[in-house]
Amino acid sequence: MAPSPSPPPAASGAQYAHQFLNTALSQRGPSALPYAEDVKWLIRNHLVALADAFPSLHPKAALFTHNDGRAAHLLQADGTVPIHHAGATYNLPAVIWLPETYPRSPPLVFLSPTRDMLIKPHHPLVDRSGLVANAPYLRSWVFPSSNLLDLVRSLSHLFGLDPPLFTRSVAAPSPTPPPAHPPPPPAAASPAMRPEAVYAPAPRPYRFPASPQLAARQPPTEDPAEVFKRNAISKLVDTAYADAAALRTAHEAEVDSLFAVQAELRGRGEAVNDGVRRITEEKETLERRLQDVVMATDVIEAWVAENRKGAADDTAEAEGAIQPADVLSRQMLECTATDLALEDTIYALDKAVQEGSVPFDGYLRSVRALAREQFFQRVLCTKVNNAQQQAQVARMAARAPQYAS
Repeated sequence: MAPSPSPPPAASGAQYAHQFLNTALSQRGPSALPYAEDVKWLIRNHLVALADAFPSLHPKAALFTHNDGRAAHLLQADGTVPIHHAGATYNLPAVIWLPETYPRSPPLVFLSPTRDMLIKPHHPLVDRSGLVANAPYLRSWVFPSSNLLDLVRSLSHLFGLDPPLFTRSVAAPSPTPPPAHPPPPPAAASPAMRPEAVYAPAPRPYRFPASPQLAARQPPTEDPAEVFKRNAISKLVDTAYADAAALRTAHEAEVDSLFAVQAELRGRGEAVNDGVRRITEEKETLERRLQDVVMATDVIEAWVAENRKGAADDTAEAEGAIQPADVLSRQMLECTATDLALEDTIYALDKAVQEGSVPFDGYLRSVRALAREQFFQRVLCTKVNNAQQQAQVARMAARAPQYAS
């Protein structure tokens, strides 16, 4: 990827940010920036909003080397972060890198002190390398609500309470022997500052000028009570951020557990409803079967009661012990007996013609006559059977109110 052009003056900084981001994020192929397509527009909006609110921070694309040695072209916001400390305005040189996973993961913020600046030892937010690692806003970064503008505002407020940079003390020169070579031209002396004060860097070609108040005067001596007050406020802010993050984490875990319980209860509810439905269907089936059994039992008991008289007569003959219940039953018995007798007769004729006892012509005439008679008997049996079924249905319909009650 070609190096980013130098930013224009502050008057056209917003227009430059728009043009640069539109060009950089629209590239495709090997020169494309390593960001997901679905978040490129959000990245553009974050950087544009930051450039509009803080003209001293302008977007660039540069080569970033990870701790594992990987290198990638990433977007950055390079410039200075203005802070208000002890009644004066100072500019902290900083670089905000946007990693490949931004904005789902927080950016990397580095302070870039000049040669005459030092990082304050044991600063609560900045480590010795200049990395802003313990800022509450970075620790509580949440996609997609978190953004660069709110991050810089939070850092500007916190750094104003406890500046992370101070100027290097310049010692008085001691007498030295004449040098062997001509000495270089003397550098312009800079005013000494207390360790807590912040010194603005010299203007760079690609940065906006620092506040004119910095070169004009030195910050006044601070009141220890004010320092204690600022430190106490900073501690309270850090504690509040940490408590809010812990509370949010606990609430998120509780909500996740409640969602899991809700899903389990829904599954159990569906299983219970399915079981109730199957039990209801089985109950209805058993009730229908019970009704059929009761009706069949009633029919059998009625038949037994009607035919008990003949069974109680000890003097009845064996052939008369079982009698048809009605005319249709007697007719069915007679036609069935005739049908079976004709079937046996035809079978006997078949045996006789095979043995040669009956001439073939006589066999054909006899079988034709017997088959015709058997056909008529079977038709009669079918009609009688239909009549019996209709009579049975009529009797069951007459008993229906009894079972319904």
